[in-house]
Amino acid sequence: MSSVSPASRTVLVTGATSGIGWETARLLEGRGCTVIVHAPDVASGQNAVDRLVASGADASRLCLAVADFSRLDEVRSMAARIADGHPALDVLVNNAAVAAPERRTMTADGNELSLQVNFLAAYLLTHELSDPLSARPGSRVVNVSSAMHRTASIAWNDPHRAKRYSRLAAYAQSQLALTISTREKAPWTSVSVHPGICDTALLPLYAHEGDSAVEGAQRVARLCDPATEIVQGAYYDRTALSPAAPVAMEDRTVRRLCKLADQLVAKAA
Repeated sequence: MSSVSPASRTVLVTGATSGIGWETARLLEGRGCTVIVHAPDVASGQNAVDRLVASGADASRLCLAVADFSRLDEVRSMAARIADGHPALDVLVNNAAVAAPERRTMTADGNELSLQVNFLAAYLLTHELSDPLSARPGSRVVNVSSAMHRTASIAWNDPHRAKRYSRLAAYAQSQLALTISTREKAPWTSVSVHPGICDTALLPLYAHEGDSAVEGAQRVARLCDPATEIVQGAYYDRTALSPAAPVAMEDRTVRRLCKLADQLVAKAA
């Protein structure tokens, strides 16, 4: 339980320019938090901040942080700037995600695009922010994952899917990796959540219609609230504590994935 009042809590929401990320930022600012709004570029970030202010947010409680997650050097730079400006971080919401493209796309860092943006960037960011996340008791990391992780497997010998690429398999693998990494031991409490199938840019991967982005964001924001008791490493399906895919519950797999992630992010350093 955090002893920090909502008004003095600092939260970073990645992928906060639209959809669930933007709505989560709006909800948390409305509860008095200082919200660091992550965007892939300055223009979309400033637009997101302007829309938050237009919706009633207090501009003095909003900070913009910019990094293109397809470039891991930008993730590192952003983390350094955040740590410098915010020595204590109470919540990190790893929400940024892209749909895997129809054709296999590699980043400049040499990683398959959805694996990097949806998992490796979040993994790296969380590690790079370990000091601010450890600064106060009760800090949380909320990984916005997907029920699609249940359909996935990690291609250990071919994580970038060079031999056999399918956009659904690549996307599902990135969500499974994020869900598995939630169980890595850390000084803070980490959970992953499937916010429901929501009407966002990722909807076409799932269905033709879904819940509103606001409903998805409410499920994410709930897990950020110190009044909500959460279980370390747990997976939530909307608001219900739910078993993750069996492979995500294996300690051996957690260690294996973290070793792979360390190798892939180190290669890009």
